[in-house]
Amino acid sequence: MKILINLIITGLCTGAVFAQQTITGKVTDAKNVPIEGANIYLEGTYDGASSDANGNFSFETTEEGLQTLIVSMLSYEPHYEAGDISYFKDLHIKLMESVNTLSGVTLTAGTFEAGDNSKASVLKPLDIVTTAGAAGDFVAALQTLPGTTTVNEDGRLFVRGGTAGETQVFIDGLRVFQPFNATANNTPTRGRFSPFLFKGISFSTGGYSAEYGQALSSVLLLNTTDVPLQEQTEISVMSVGGGLGHTEIWGDQSLSINTSYMNLAPYEALIPSTQGVRWKSPYESISGEAVFRSKGEKSMFKLYTGFNHSNLDIEQEDINFDDYVRFGLKNNNLYFNSSYKYYFGNDWSLTSGASIAWDTNDIGINDDKVDNKETSTHLKVKARKNFSNRFDLSFGTEYFHTNFDETFTDVNTNEFDNGYTDGLWAGFAESDIYLSNKFAMKLGIRATQSSLLDEFKVSPRLSLAYKPGENGQFSLAYGDFYQRPLSDVIKFDGSLSMEKASHYILNYQYINNGKTFRTELYYKDYDQLVKYDSEMPQFNSDYSNSGGGYAQGVDVFWRDSKSIENLDYWFSYSYLDTERDYQNFPERATPNFAPKHNASLVTKYWVDKLRSQVGLSYSYGSGRPYHNPNNPGFMQEKTKSYNNLSFNWAYLIDQQKILYFSVSNLLSLNNVSNYQYANTPDVGGVYNRRAITPPADSFFFVGFFWTISTDGKSNQLDNL
Repeated sequence: MKILINLIITGLCTGAVFAQQTITGKVTDAKNVPIEGANIYLEGTYDGASSDANGNFSFETTEEGLQTLIVSMLSYEPHYEAGDISYFKDLHIKLMESVNTLSGVTLTAGTFEAGDNSKASVLKPLDIVTTAGAAGDFVAALQTLPGTTTVNEDGRLFVRGGTAGETQVFIDGLRVFQPFNATANNTPTRGRFSPFLFKGISFSTGGYSAEYGQALSSVLLLNTTDVPLQEQTEISVMSVGGGLGHTEIWGDQSLSINTSYMNLAPYEALIPSTQGVRWKSPYESISGEAVFRSKGEKSMFKLYTGFNHSNLDIEQEDINFDDYVRFGLKNNNLYFNSSYKYYFGNDWSLTSGASIAWDTNDIGINDDKVDNKETSTHLKVKARKNFSNRFDLSFGTEYFHTNFDETFTDVNTNEFDNGYTDGLWAGFAESDIYLSNKFAMKLGIRATQSSLLDEFKVSPRLSLAYKPGENGQFSLAYGDFYQRPLSDVIKFDGSLSMEKASHYILNYQYINNGKTFRTELYYKDYDQLVKYDSEMPQFNSDYSNSGGGYAQGVDVFWRDSKSIENLDYWFSYSYLDTERDYQNFPERATPNFAPKHNASLVTKYWVDKLRSQVGLSYSYGSGRPYHNPNNPGFMQEKTKSYNNLSFNWAYLIDQQKILYFSVSNLLSLNNVSNYQYANTPDVGGVYNRRAITPPADSFFFVGFFWTISTDGKSNQLDNL
């Protein structure tokens, strides 16, 4: 019996020895450099080893049949080998470098980020509203960035030789159809939105994503806050009005509201306008915004709404009239925006949303009247799949519907009606591909169909990024962009085609230790621009898409918040060379809104002993072209250069009370934006003119801001 037991034990031991397999191989990177310390093991077992200094590994196992061999190493993508264990010999395994979302390459060509959570940010939300001269308007703050032009008599965004109508604004990915307040001619406007409702801003000066369209030059993306940090109330008392805001939180739901009332009558009584303007009823407005949020375990729902009612009555000088021309305006705007995002368990996400806007204007020009109404809707659905940290795909569809009606009534009560209705469909697909921490690309395509214009357009988009070192990177971008002609033209002629621009961008960006350097070369090719044969678009004008043009230049940005204690500053410069043949231009020329040189310097300094933040901003623009009918040529002369030095001072009375003072154009320089010439010459054959200047050289502002919050520490410094 003892002999039988010994034979059984011997047989089992012999079988175990025969069942053992030896797994061998070598681990290297993509360039065949050995990797030391990689972990190699069979899935679901304790059998494994680590690679040595030469990348070699070897270990034994008693497992049999089909198995999965796993190779892992910090900073590299995991590698899997599946098959019969007998084949796991003399393996050569190449590990791919993993993509690090914090230190890897980013796609930045043409885009400025302003957000606390973006590693590509050149501005923070705080910067948008603490810039001297901006007076809390995020658009005015963005005008200190390269690629923009300060058109002081307008106030909207003019980007790289494009008109203000070539820039579109989106909130949470949905179109805002009237993003600026209505105003009188040659009187600057402001954005309709209060900055504190938004967590971040993405401003694309060109080459933007295929997700967005109907903008020849740029898009401005505003993203509302997802989850507020605490409940708080904000009270504002200002020299031009007042405001009240509050945030309430119920678990995973919250509501933020903001209301304001503005009235320039007291200011005008104290400091009246002196530049060819008489206010019969200064600008007055009441506005409000609200954001409701509901956060689920895997979802986020947001509902944003904003309303604005404004009116003004102004008399303006006109070279062609002996008396002032009276202009009256009443504007009502109501906007709704809702979005819903759901995250599925398999790295899919689905985003849907809708926006709708109602906008009405009652306009009086002397004894003539213009009444118009626009109703616009945007519906959107987008799906996104993260296949890995190297590859993702997003695709979606959207629909825009616009109904515009206008009635012109002359002094004899004759009425003329015009308008249009358009349904515009678009589909898009885009993928981010990260080949390594040093190289990435974005491929996209967009297709658009307009029912009014009865045409179909396809727009390819491409961005590349290469990171040669730890802190700097190069980017390239190309794209075609289409836009339907603006309402002031399309309301008269719906047979036109979409206008087109092609963008070519080369970018370099360096970020390290509180310093940011960025420079960008670009070229824009314009085609199919709208032309007409009258001074202004009218019902009997002859319209065509025979226009075109180009814009090219270089943008430079530098920011430093570390070199000098308590001082943060940035400098931007733009060189712009552009010509276009559009509207009623008799030939290709540089338009009035496009000076060749633009520069800005913004400084912010904290004075601890005075509990104050002091800011200075300086803006410069070279002379702007204008047409002088007294001399030969077209757009052959230039105004004097634009200069504006602005100052602000925020004093903390205590942690939650701020006294704020600002003045724009501190030196009261008389800036001239253009000249208006008489329609007919005088007896000497000379066309007389008048300078177009701001209603006032400088603007003074004083405000008191009080925050009441649960932590007792928050204040409105980030809203000033």
